[in-house]
Amino acid sequence: MSRTSYLDVKAAILEQIRSGALRPGDTVPGEERLAGEFGCARVTVNRALRELAEAGVVERRRKAGTRVLDPTPRDAEMEIPSVRAEIEATGNPYRYELLARQIAPPPRPVREGLGLIPGIRALHLTCRHWAGACVHQLEDRWINLDVVPTARAADFRAHGPNDWLIQAMPLSRVEHVFSAQNATGEEAELLQIEPGAAIFVTERRTWIEGRAITRARLMHPGATHRLAARTLPPI
Repeated sequence: MSRTSYLDVKAAILEQIRSGALRPGDTVPGEERLAGEFGCARVTVNRALRELAEAGVVERRRKAGTRVLDPTPRDAEMEIPSVRAEIEATGNPYRYELLARQIAPPPRPVREGLGLIPGIRALHLTCRHWAGACVHQLEDRWINLDVVPTARAADFRAHGPNDWLIQAMPLSRVEHVFSAQNATGEEAELLQIEPGAAIFVTERRTWIEGRAITRARLMHPGATHRLAARTLPPI
């Protein structure tokens, strides 16, 4: 029986992309051919390609195959800001608070977003970031310990995980999903707002070389939060 896993297939394809053997726009060999080359089942290859597509490394189209994407798109730019710098720029004093920390199996949506198999544990952190006397951001974050094992021993009591990750891990891809929602009772209590009040939510995922690093849900009081982004002109 083959011992080749989907992670082995992913790593091999990523190495071909890094080495230039596969360049942006090139078509990746089909599932049947890759299965023969790696001596594994097509379902193994399918999962590897699916996760590479979810990470933005390749694009899959029915009947057109799989092609390598350009890793440096120029149509828009979205930075990962430091929440401390964001708050201090307003003239308010910044304060960080770690509310909870545990290593546990994440719920299914988070597990699938991080590419983890059932039963694998991840680091779960709940934090608050204060601007003066007001809560600026409630942070609910899961960190993939398979990719960032040093986070297991990191002390997040004095410094938030976002700034720590920016320093500890280079990023190859960032995804932001924005939405307006109504605060649950627990969220409202932690944000110090009325239950059901509007909140601005950012769902953020980051990757390094096709492997998910973290998934964070960042919540702000809707009445006070503003978002700024920079768009680059087309070239």
